[in-house]
Amino acid sequence: MNPYETDELLGQYLDFHYGPSHFHTPNYPRACVELALATHTGQRERALDLGCAVGRSTLELARTFDESIGIDLSHRFIDSASELARTGRLAYQVRDEGEIRSEQMAELATLGLSDAAKRVLFQQGDACALNANLGIFDLIFAGNLLDRLPDPAAFLAQLPSLIKPGGLLVISSPYTLLPEYTPRENWIGGFETEGRPLRMLDGLRQHLEPAFTLIEPTRDVPFVIRETARKYQHTLAEVSLWRNTLATST
Repeated sequence: MNPYETDELLGQYLDFHYGPSHFHTPNYPRACVELALATHTGQRERALDLGCAVGRSTLELARTFDESIGIDLSHRFIDSASELARTGRLAYQVRDEGEIRSEQMAELATLGLSDAAKRVLFQQGDACALNANLGIFDLIFAGNLLDRLPDPAAFLAQLPSLIKPGGLLVISSPYTLLPEYTPRENWIGGFETEGRPLRMLDGLRQHLEPAFTLIEPTRDVPFVIRETARKYQHTLAEVSLWRNTLATST
């Protein structure tokens, strides 16, 4: 079974997106969007959030964009994000220890996201085979998606036609490459070639340039995912921002 369809990960991600901060680490989806918006100087008509999970970054983008679309492969993640946007509240459970769980509540009003919810649309979809009718966007965010794709190169090849000239592409990833998600032959980095390390950022350059120009420097953004009351994942993701420097057309 896809782990992203289970009760366990649904609860973890709802808490990750809408629950309390842990160990003084800022909310990760919001931190990534704030970093993107500090760089994006263009129009704010349409934003696309790929690998949106349960939707916090999609909603954060909708604070300032006229339309924000979130796409994720998980039906349960998308169903939960859609229900939360529709009703403003969503109950979920987190594991405390063993079989003991506690009830939590995600509430958009307490996060200042009630108005933003009017401008979001959530869709289930495959980031490696996006719908040709999506149109083009001023900003695309791919949050912690790259190292969970079966074919990252196929995903990246779609992006130039989806972003307006001068638009911004934001990619965040901890680069935790695992063959159960991405077959080794499809990795775009994280290995040595000709006696030199080819890192994921190098692979991104190979696949995105010259359509996109990297806005340096990249940033490390931390995040914490609660597994139980006494076990947490603490991770650093690298956030890279890319400007579309080639003309695109619908």
